[in-house]
Amino acid sequence: MVFKSASDLKRAYEFLANPKTKFEKLIEPHSQQTVKEISGLPVVLAVGDTTYLDYKKIVAKREDYEPIGNGGNGLILHTTLAVDPDFGQPLGLLWEKLWHREKPSQLQEGETVQQKKQRLKQSRQLRRKRPIEEKESYQWVEAFQQVDEHFRQKETSLEGRPKVIHVFDREGDISEVFEQACQIKNTGVVVRAAHNRSLQDSNQHLWEYVAAQRVQFVLEVTLPETKKRSARIATLEVRFCRVKLQVPSRLKNNDDFKVYAVYAQEINPPEQEEPVEWMLLTTESVTTHQEAAQILRWYTYRWRVEEYHKILKSGCKAESYRLGGESMATLLGFLTVIASHLLRMTYLHRNSPDSPAVLVLTPVQIDVLLALTPAQLKNPGNLTIDWALRAIARLGGYARTSAKNCNWHPSVMARMVATRVSMPWLAVTPKS
Repeated sequence: MVFKSASDLKRAYEFLANPKTKFEKLIEPHSQQTVKEISGLPVVLAVGDTTYLDYKKIVAKREDYEPIGNGGNGLILHTTLAVDPDFGQPLGLLWEKLWHREKPSQLQEGETVQQKKQRLKQSRQLRRKRPIEEKESYQWVEAFQQVDEHFRQKETSLEGRPKVIHVFDREGDISEVFEQACQIKNTGVVVRAAHNRSLQDSNQHLWEYVAAQRVQFVLEVTLPETKKRSARIATLEVRFCRVKLQVPSRLKNNDDFKVYAVYAQEINPPEQEEPVEWMLLTTESVTTHQEAAQILRWYTYRWRVEEYHKILKSGCKAESYRLGGESMATLLGFLTVIASHLLRMTYLHRNSPDSPAVLVLTPVQIDVLLALTPAQLKNPGNLTIDWALRAIARLGGYARTSAKNCNWHPSVMARMVATRVSMPWLAVTPKS
């Protein structure tokens, strides 16, 4: 039991319900610290993705959440994670946005089912005509603006800023994304195409034009396991060329988007497995095999943000708490930062376990670990990342901490109660 008394539990609820403890305010210091730490890099990847936090099991407080599709009821989280472009090392959160959708319209008094269908149809047509700023997809555009604003607050000129390359999956394939990449200096994008766009000054479309190019080289890529495929090493045929994407009429003041396409198709996939096919569009120059391979490698680093969301859900148990919507948003302000630290720490342990622990922990956190470490295991002269990870694991009851360089998965690390190092009371799920 973490809370020693009912009054402690009450104070925790009051803190989470306090209107001053907003999600944005809680993650802002971490985002600023991430910007500070990566400012010396020449290039950094800003990997973006959206996840749905489902609280449909909450009955008493269901009204505090909103529908998220497929019968779910909860919150939506969009994350921009900083990633090292050379090795894929997670570096911290750059920006996050948390929101919920509006509830669907109910059957109005005296309204027939057919009239409701007609009303909802008209509502959908009106939503399509709304400006991008009022649509949910604006999060992809907003990521450019918010990350750029963070660097503007940190630096007075572009000289000390890294070039930020945003990496998106198919959800981010909207024209406004390419517009932002062209307008914001020192910024680029790699996005997996979702639309077979028309090409400027041509009767052809994107897929048929790029697929008609000759194969430039063959590349092997390690694919992680997902719900739709098994883990494997995929052999990809790679084509690349420059294309001019036709700009939609809603962006009247823009010329055509001159980008590069990198098209990768898997050959000889295993039986009963869908072959991998990636059509990547980028504002970065792709004229050589090395540049094309780099774009493909950057795209594979997009999986880091999926791992982060997995840590948040399965490790930090972000969907298991029974709080009201506003209080849950506050709690997520802590859990998201904790999940980011766990992801970064685990990858550092894989690549450089003998690096100093101060790379991932504050002096206060190190002091806490030292105080909780058994005397026979203390070694103040060797406070490495490997030592820190094992010390955290012991807090969670993990006994097998003697094997050198264990390759723990980030979500496993999260389950080993690493949250206690930052926020002790978060380790217990409050009950309604």
